[in-house]
Amino acid sequence: MALRWGIVSAGLIAADFATVLQALPRSEHQVVAVAARDLSRAKEFAQAHDIPKAYGSYEELARDPDVEVAYVGTQHPQHKPVVLLLLAAGKAVLCEKPLGVNAAEVREMVAEARSRGLFLMEAIWTRFFPAVEALRSVLAQGDLGDLRVARAEFGLNITHVPRAIDWAQAGGALLDVGIYCVQFLSMVFQGQKPEKILAVGRRYETGVDDTVTVILEYPGGVHGSFTCSISSQLSNTLTVNGTKGKAQLLEPCWCPTELVVNQERKEFPLPQAQNKKFNFPNGAGLTYEAKHVRECLRKGLKESPVVPLAESQLLADILEEVRKAVGVTYPQDKR
Repeated sequence: MALRWGIVSAGLIAADFATVLQALPRSEHQVVAVAARDLSRAKEFAQAHDIPKAYGSYEELARDPDVEVAYVGTQHPQHKPVVLLLLAAGKAVLCEKPLGVNAAEVREMVAEARSRGLFLMEAIWTRFFPAVEALRSVLAQGDLGDLRVARAEFGLNITHVPRAIDWAQAGGALLDVGIYCVQFLSMVFQGQKPEKILAVGRRYETGVDDTVTVILEYPGGVHGSFTCSISSQLSNTLTVNGTKGKAQLLEPCWCPTELVVNQERKEFPLPQAQNKKFNFPNGAGLTYEAKHVRECLRKGLKESPVVPLAESQLLADILEEVRKAVGVTYPQDKR
């Protein structure tokens, strides 16, 4: 039976997600509606992606009985109000990262989903790539020996993208690209809470964080570190070192197709949707995430075992602590 999707937002990432859904078997996934704050944009999006219904408000989509699960691709500050609206309407929700601008927002959404018994997941698509699943297997089997350190680097010069440098839209390196680094370290160290966090950073002229470097100490004396940037191209690789060797996810680390374990390289080709046109690198990889959501819902799960809600809360806590350490606060922090 097909999972019936509603798409909230007519932006670039929403377009990529709609593209992969349309490339999947119609017996498994169908996009039944799209909503934007501008009806003409919603209609244009619907026409481009062969979606039967277009709405000029998020409320209309939330009321649509045909929508089983909603994908939220709005800008960061809109995540919380839109997710709460959808949950109140009884919809399952897949929301783009970061789930919330700060930890309080994430806790509110998680509490609402749990109280209503509804599925909610933060769309950390990286975790569903076969290369990342292969890395998890390597770690679980102990192929690297006792872990010692993990390192993540993710930086691009995206200062030309208005949203990325806009303080009012919760722009900056940490929420845009740093979350990929933090989720990687958390995955490697199995969702443990860091015992110590040290951070340094510089701010962009608009007040958002520009480039940030962080060290996290985990239980047992192991540690992780990461650097993220919105003004500089970095190596964009993820590395884990243990007493028996090293594993590395190569660029683009946020949507990787290559894993190197002790100098042995393995490639994981993208799914068939790669022949479609996408706005972002390896957009076809959104397929893995979409399939996972369907699997969770068909099993009756209320959260993902791969990106559980406790993990989203932990990521938000870490990002908020780092952000405040480098002197960046958002309007949402004062509420």
